[in-house]
Amino acid sequence: MTFDNEKTLSEIFSVSEEIYKDMSDDISDTDHGKLYDAITHLGKTLSGSERTCFWKWDKRTHTLRTRSAAEDNWTVIPDNSGLVGKALSERMVIITNHPYSDPDFDPDEDRRTGIVTNSMLVLPVSDINGEFIGAFQAINKLDGGSFTGEDCRRLSLAAVICGVALESEMFLDESHHDKLTGLKNRMGFYHDFVRYLKQVEAGETVSLFICDIDKFKSINDTYGHNAGDEVLKQTAAILTECCREGDSIYRWGGEEFVMIMSADKQTCADKAEEIRIKIKTATCHAEGHEIGMTLSFGVTEYDPAKNIEENISTADRKLYTAKESGRDRVVSE
Repeated sequence: MTFDNEKTLSEIFSVSEEIYKDMSDDISDTDHGKLYDAITHLGKTLSGSERTCFWKWDKRTHTLRTRSAAEDNWTVIPDNSGLVGKALSERMVIITNHPYSDPDFDPDEDRRTGIVTNSMLVLPVSDINGEFIGAFQAINKLDGGSFTGEDCRRLSLAAVICGVALESEMFLDESHHDKLTGLKNRMGFYHDFVRYLKQVEAGETVSLFICDIDKFKSINDTYGHNAGDEVLKQTAAILTECCREGDSIYRWGGEEFVMIMSADKQTCADKAEEIRIKIKTATCHAEGHEIGMTLSFGVTEYDPAKNIEENISTADRKLYTAKESGRDRVVSE
């Protein structure tokens, strides 16, 4: 494909202006949705392709995520699948102009959307330390031609901008997660709570509980801190397993966890009771020991007349009541 240099430069400058404005003004868009849309537009212009997309590599969940080609949602695949997964695992640029003949090509998205992939270029994207964190993908040359090394050279500009944006997003994501359990931490809670606050303002009911591992200090003292870490990780796993779609669980600090959900207080209390039973009947195998665990819970319905700290304090007082009245119980009144 040949380029009209003046037209191409004009489009590049136009998209660059969009990117600059987004990076300067839209500080609330922490997942850089509009920025990635602008960068993929830039990628299409630079490579002369029918469409481009940017794949984010989530190493925590071992998945690759991109906006769907057909709808305004996300396509999620295992990070060891398809040509994108191959490009990242083998640390190499992949160009194929006959994808259906390539054993690593996954045609599922084509089948689902009805889009036919005739050619593809996958360019891994790295952070400042040279670690791959995603991939830029161009699909189908507009003139029906073939991708070449020149397209890779052109796309490198968009890939560099993507890498900078994704690296800042990853730093933010890491600051919102607890490294031991993989759960979001208190900072992540306050970041996410904006979504729940909007639900409350719209008249929806939101409830939360705070829970605490009973006699956790005794577990550490008896079995050691490594065993205590395993107890925390297993507790977090059970809490996560019990989450409904839309529920969120956080490590509040130490051995305390918070769950917030779009539900009334009774539903939240029922969920807490379900978790209490699962924890009590589970056994944690750590350091050659079989360790039993129990949790105590304090449940409250979010009161819009109070701020989030006051609502947490309400749940915390109920947790204290649960502790003082014998532990291993749910207090919601």
